[in-house]
Amino acid sequence: MLAGVPDALPDDETLRAANRAMRAEDGLLLGVLDDDPTGSQAVHDVQVVTVLEEDAYAAAFGGPAGTCFVLTNTRSLDEPGAVEMNDRVARGLISAAERTPARVQLISRSDSTLRGHVMAEVGALQSVRRDLDGRGFDGVLLVPAFLEAGRVTAGDVHWARLAGELVPVGETEFARDAAFGYQASDLRNFVAEKSQGAIRPADVRSISLTDIRAGGPSRVGELLSGVRDGTWVVVNGCEYSDLDAVAHGVLTAERAGRSFLFRTGPSFVRALLGMGPKAPLRGNSLWSGQRPPGHGLVVVGSHVGQTSRQVAALHARGGVTAVELDVPALVRGDDVITPAGRRVAAALGGSDVLLYTSRTVVPGRDRAGGLAIARMVSAALSRVVREALAASPAWIVAKGGITSHDVAVHGLGIRRAEVTGQLFPGVISVFRPLDAAPEAIGRPYVVFAGNVGDEETLGQVVSILNDEEEG
Repeated sequence: MLAGVPDALPDDETLRAANRAMRAEDGLLLGVLDDDPTGSQAVHDVQVVTVLEEDAYAAAFGGPAGTCFVLTNTRSLDEPGAVEMNDRVARGLISAAERTPARVQLISRSDSTLRGHVMAEVGALQSVRRDLDGRGFDGVLLVPAFLEAGRVTAGDVHWARLAGELVPVGETEFARDAAFGYQASDLRNFVAEKSQGAIRPADVRSISLTDIRAGGPSRVGELLSGVRDGTWVVVNGCEYSDLDAVAHGVLTAERAGRSFLFRTGPSFVRALLGMGPKAPLRGNSLWSGQRPPGHGLVVVGSHVGQTSRQVAALHARGGVTAVELDVPALVRGDDVITPAGRRVAAALGGSDVLLYTSRTVVPGRDRAGGLAIARMVSAALSRVVREALAASPAWIVAKGGITSHDVAVHGLGIRRAEVTGQLFPGVISVFRPLDAAPEAIGRPYVVFAGNVGDEETLGQVVSILNDEEEG
């Protein structure tokens, strides 16, 4: 994969500091439209907002990182709904930034395994830019890397590390997603595929690892200075030093008058901010005060194979009361929420609780039907969590993107929260609710993507939250 490619540049805090200094000098804020709550996994001390309110965006921009993640949850919406959401959020972020002398960059943050409304969301943000500025973005940088989770791009091919092996992402289970499936692993071909042929692979530019490692930030800036008319640009990257160099090139090209939109996985958010790593959260760093007494609640909605294996491993560890939400019965119209809520609340008095959906997927008649069922299931889980708050769980974990969003918004009433950090290097974020239901304040909310970790990771998360040995 890396044959003939120069060695990676050294990890350089000096370059990150230079990127932070450029942002400060240029008065840059960062607005991240996150299509589910897992996009903040690589960053820390930033704020996330779940409501469509300009005042909330302004409050988040006022934090030390000058960054506002807006949880759009568009992966659970149909395409017109996703376009409308992106339009509304982008206008709100730009308006909030205009209250200050600052300028806001926009990232369309999406899944590192390429699922989501790729072209529709980018098109919506381009339309907002043209409407407000009279011209669109000069370039769209496609940077799906999520380095901590083993998602890298080399030779324009996006790779996923599975069972210790790098696999072209088009050959993974993620590419067979019922709603957002695809075939291409080469990102030039991926853009052409998602555009349904409107963009040819030859029309997509690339910043290669050789460009980055041999030419450095100046070469990246030179390449980007020639980008015009909304051209898509594939960004290769296998190390943070690659992405930090690209970020510097971006900032340099923007100073020269170019404008860019970014469609990225989590890692480039950190690079563009000039942010370094933070040690995994443990012990007292997990709590805003003293750890409250009691047991915790794990909520699982994701159906990817990795999640199902993690649920089975957590069962096998013991010490957790399992409550299954019967999805076929829910879809039939049976009341499964009330009894599940009672069981969860009662069980929290004596143990940690695992609330999970039945593992057999109930398919929709088509893509829209599948998304509708997913929303129904997620809403049911959130209602159970809302009822369970009366039992004062010490912590809450949500597994899966749509599930994490709905539990945050409808289960815990979170309007704004701070990402304090992660439980493992760059993966599995911990939210500290700032504006939420009173019962949720002071309780860590752990956002755990469906496709992250190995079979034992969910059990390890529970052990960490209970201040036990990880095993």
